[in-house]
Amino acid sequence: MKKFIYLFFFGMLAVVAACGGGNKKNAEKDSVVFMQDSVDAHGLQRMQVSKADVDIKFKGKSYHSFISRTPDEDLPLVKDEKGTKFVDNKIQLRLTRGNEQVFNMTFTKKNFASVVGDDFLSKAILEGMVYNKTTPQGIVYAASVCYPQTDLYVPISITITADGKMTMAKEELLEDIYDEDSI
Repeated sequence: MKKFIYLFFFGMLAVVAACGGGNKKNAEKDSVVFMQDSVDAHGLQRMQVSKADVDIKFKGKSYHSFISRTPDEDLPLVKDEKGTKFVDNKIQLRLTRGNEQVFNMTFTKKNFASVVGDDFLSKAILEGMVYNKTTPQGIVYAASVCYPQTDLYVPISITITADGKMTMAKEELLEDIYDEDSI
């Protein structure tokens, strides 16, 4: 069940990124690169570099979103229960409106310490981030911190306002909602 939820969640994120939140004009300009993970000569596992460009309409104005995920060997390595070592990622999110920079930040998993527990973070990597949707509050992105190559993850919602302020919240997993309903 967990594997299904994990695959469903990231399948939906890929669809949202590919479709630009349902805006046909944006779908033509989107680009998302998904590549296979790699292992280097030292046995370190790393995710491939990925980039996504999305044009977004928010409150009648045009925005451009750029997201870049890069493995960062300067971050502490993460080791799974089998001893496999993984390189953690950093993700740059840049949001512009015309020539004006609205938001620009490079995230690591430490940026999510306020919504993800320290024990989970110590065994997890920052897996990805995609544009999700717009709401009256702002432009919403979905991010994921996960145990490498497993279905254990924490989905996080990041909202950027028109003036560049950021808020984040841990999203509920479908499985958590299902478990609460059965109590």
